[in-house]
Amino acid sequence: MNKLIGISRKFSTSTSLNAIKTVTIVGGGLMGSGIAQIAAQAGQTVTIIDLNTEVLEKCQKSIENNLKRVAKKIHKDDAAKMENFCKESLARINVSTKLEDGTNADLIIEAIVEDLKVKQQLFNKLDELAPQHTILATNTSSISVNAIAAGIKRKDRYGGLHFFNPVPVMRLLEVIKSDQISDDTYQTMMEWGKSVGKTCITCHDTPGFVVNRLLGPYSAEAVRLYERGDASKEDIDIAMKLGAGYPMGPLELIDYTGIDTNKYVLQVLYEATKDPVFRPSPLLDKMVAEGKLGVKTGEGLYKYKK
Repeated sequence: MNKLIGISRKFSTSTSLNAIKTVTIVGGGLMGSGIAQIAAQAGQTVTIIDLNTEVLEKCQKSIENNLKRVAKKIHKDDAAKMENFCKESLARINVSTKLEDGTNADLIIEAIVEDLKVKQQLFNKLDELAPQHTILATNTSSISVNAIAAGIKRKDRYGGLHFFNPVPVMRLLEVIKSDQISDDTYQTMMEWGKSVGKTCITCHDTPGFVVNRLLGPYSAEAVRLYERGDASKEDIDIAMKLGAGYPMGPLELIDYTGIDTNKYVLQVLYEATKDPVFRPSPLLDKMVAEGKLGVKTGEGLYKYKK
């Protein structure tokens, strides 16, 4: 296992309320690195697992840069405290390409591709490899939490922890109750969310949970309004910012979160509910096919300078 800075580990033999000290994040992308960062900042030992070494390298650089910004905000002009904050946080983080290196943890959070079969395969492996006390959680934004864990045995120690991008900035955490989650596991997940600085809300395993269930129709109708030529994209966004007090317009938000992500969320919600408000958007389909995914590719509904 590769280490950002050498650390020692101590593992608990049972997980109960307030007992989460070691956390593993499977997936070193944008969401995974953000979750790892806030856990390390909170004093927890963190392991990031990803099969791609380049992803892990990018993840490490991203966390280090973000920690410097956080340190500057917290400690302002005290250079010694800023350096110490970054050093201590980084010292708590391990990275590895081997799943086995991260299974001995109090909490394992999955933050990989939004694909049901891939997630199911991962959780089946985690269920076999992790100690009995380990809590398993998915960061899925739209797939059924229960469906993802259909094959695992520890259904009482499993649920959803849905973060929002960018994780270090967005204050909300949706704690999703699986059908067989125990009260102790649920309370532990809620307390852990608070320990990493999040405001936690609870939702049962309903399609889209709270935020995406409400945001989906709003975003889709904004796209349809633009598709029909009823208003320009600029005016649609200005209308919601100035008329409804939103900090960002719906089309700007789609670009920020990713055209591909929005397309997929709508698809999953439509398949799960058959509600026409979630019907697929020809425009989003076209843009994904062309590789125009929003801010991350430099072009989406708007164009961005790299």
